[in-house]
Amino acid sequence: MSELEPVANYHCKVGENPLWDEREGRLYWADIESNRLFRVDHANGEHECFFTGDSMIGGFSFQEDGSLLLFEADRISVLTKQGTHRVLAAGIDGDMWRFNDVIADPEGRVFAGTIGRTEQSGGLYRVDLDGKVTPVWKGTGCANGMSFTPDLSRLYWTCSTTRIIYIADYDRATGALENRRPFYQAPPEEGTPDGMTIDEAGELWSARWGGSCLLRIAPDATIKQKLEFPVTRVSSAAFGGPDLRTLYVTTAGGKVTDDALDGTLYRVEVPVPGRLEFRSRIRL
Repeated sequence: MSELEPVANYHCKVGENPLWDEREGRLYWADIESNRLFRVDHANGEHECFFTGDSMIGGFSFQEDGSLLLFEADRISVLTKQGTHRVLAAGIDGDMWRFNDVIADPEGRVFAGTIGRTEQSGGLYRVDLDGKVTPVWKGTGCANGMSFTPDLSRLYWTCSTTRIIYIADYDRATGALENRRPFYQAPPEEGTPDGMTIDEAGELWSARWGGSCLLRIAPDATIKQKLEFPVTRVSSAAFGGPDLRTLYVTTAGGKVTDDALDGTLYRVEVPVPGRLEFRSRIRL
């Protein structure tokens, strides 16, 4: 692996949801608590904050038409490449504080986690192609990172409240998730499991909030590698670059007025490439 490289420091309070756009050759990411969206050109390193909204952005997916499907505090919106922002659905769950971490499935649906107002609220939702929002699991506290296995038969899902990464059987035809069971239990000294991604070998790269690291976890739940960071709150990761061998990593804890590294976007070259994330196809 190459040396860890800082890419952009916008002092993100909660840098999250890194997502590679292979059509543009750019990596997108959000700062949840400041309502900002950013992007960086992989080839030349130029970066910008291109959108500031009026609601926290807990996660987003790329639509097939190139727009961004935003999962904000308690609503779902669309942001076009021309900068038009439109709310599609609001007031989805009165028990949730905000959306947190989303992933599109191979058919274009979206699974969207939430952070509940208590540890007994919150959950995971599925948004179908017609826009219907269906609860999948409830009472999960802080839902977090997700990844599909390479054969698309299962979904990894992170519960930060219990510090457990679960795995569930996934039915591509219906979008159903069944037989959820624990895959990896993180001990307290490791930090809290946060966002994640997966490589071609089926190994998870799981961020550790409060643990200053990213862990590479094999399909048998053994730790293969620990990538350490100079900041405490490592929040998520995504593969990018033309060969998907660049791992982009978001961090959190930055303050607008400081010059610390907290909240920096990093990247590192890795030996095993990742996979492209799926695009959503929610009819608007």
